[in-house]
Amino acid sequence: MIPSLDKPALEDELGDVLEKAARNVPLSIESLALAAKVDTGRLRDALDYRPDLSPAEIGRLAGVLNLNEVGLNALAQGLYPLPDATGLTFCLHPLRMPYGVGVANAYLLSQCGSDSAVLFDTGASHAELHRAWPAPIQRLDAVFISHYEAEHIGGLEVVLRESELGQFYGPANGRWPECRGLGEGQQVTVGGFKITAFSTPGHAAEHNCYLVESAVQPAGPALLISGDLIFAGSLGGGYFCCQRQLTHSRRILDLLADDAVIAPGHGPLTTAANERRFNPFLAR
Repeated sequence: MIPSLDKPALEDELGDVLEKAARNVPLSIESLALAAKVDTGRLRDALDYRPDLSPAEIGRLAGVLNLNEVGLNALAQGLYPLPDATGLTFCLHPLRMPYGVGVANAYLLSQCGSDSAVLFDTGASHAELHRAWPAPIQRLDAVFISHYEAEHIGGLEVVLRESELGQFYGPANGRWPECRGLGEGQQVTVGGFKITAFSTPGHAAEHNCYLVESAVQPAGPALLISGDLIFAGSLGGGYFCCQRQLTHSRRILDLLADDAVIAPGHGPLTTAANERRFNPFLAR
């Protein structure tokens, strides 16, 4: 099935969340089934995207895995709520590009009516980035990278060459001489935006989130470019370190006002208030 680019699905289903949470604890599938009093076969079916678990079983799994039961049940029923992520005083252009069986997101931020923008991540390839590119944006003021996985930097080299920027901002990385490394709390003002970097290793050893606020428009909601830290309804996989992934996700969410818009590397937009209430990993 070709993924929808106009109305992106959640990045993770129930099985993905259960698998990630089991790695965090950590528990084997057999140990998790035993602790939650769920038949091992039924649990394996849920992990294989064939969920048929009762609310009571979901509740027991949530208790063992330290997950929010309300959000986990919403995922299980295909009813995870998504808010209207509105109110920004600048223009946000999500660039959604197919990658494998899913979708990767990049984002352009511009002052509304301007033909220049700031780009966050570059997608799986320059060709896909070009197909998703909005015609009104003709120039780039800067490029920021959240982390160095293929679906987020595939178009980077061509973008740097075509834009004549020659450099980008991202987590410090000796493999990219073009990188102007940004660490925890460092700020850049460009294109009418104040952009603050937060170092959030966990999904990857080198990973940044970026808090974006307008430097020229009236105060409004902030925007978090979350990369693969926080998704709507889930977190990125903790492939570098599960515990750091969870710790940084909670830390960053605690920094955000309820109306802050979260723009993840995969899946739909959400808000801090929504994830505080429903995200199985983050709601308390």
